[in-house]
Amino acid sequence: MPKRRKYDEAPPCAIVATLNLINGRWKGVVLYYLLTKGTMRFNELQRHLPGCTPRLLVKQLRELEEDAFITRTVYAVVPPKVEYALTDEGRTIGPILLQLNEWGAGWLERRGLRQKTARAA
Repeated sequence: MPKRRKYDEAPPCAIVATLNLINGRWKGVVLYYLLTKGTMRFNELQRHLPGCTPRLLVKQLRELEEDAFITRTVYAVVPPKVEYALTDEGRTIGPILLQLNEWGAGWLERRGLRQKTARAA
């Protein structure tokens, strides 16, 4: 039986449910990279997350898998090969993540923390 988490009961509003699902320092970033780069192996993901320990990444990946955002495929080879990919449910949050990324880039530009980049029309 999976352990109960705080969002197992009906939340007071939908934004609470959404934020609880992607709550975690690296969950949104993991989802973003799987969305933009496709299926990835553990070490590929870890290279994109400087400062994230392997233990924490495993924890975040397990929670995303438990919440049906990603799938974990294990291949019976030596050395072991494990790939992570978005599920259909995980793809539904894609447009929101892309908008968050765009908003974040604009925020950084407005504060002079990143140079303005040409955006696709």
